[in-house]
Amino acid sequence: MAQQNIEEDLKNQLQDILTRLQSKNFFQSDWDIASFAIFFIFIGMVLLLILLVLIRCCCCCCCDAEKPYRTKVGIENLAMEP
Repeated sequence: MAQQNIEEDLKNQLQDILTRLQSKNFFQSDWDIASFAIFFIFIGMVLLLILLVLIRCCCCCCCDAEKPYRTKVGIENLAMEP
């Protein structure tokens, strides 16, 4: 009984998708378009952050070891120590 319901639901969803593809009406409302855009903006930002991390790890890690560390400039504020 439950198996037949699942099969019927899948057939209905597949038929709905096929009719949308044929009519070229992918979105039912403006909210569908907005959620689609927000989803792809989110995915794009995640991919951009991953790309920046990979660039930082691959290109900058080797260069950081060669630079001498800078010494502190100025005076220390002794009033901040306990």
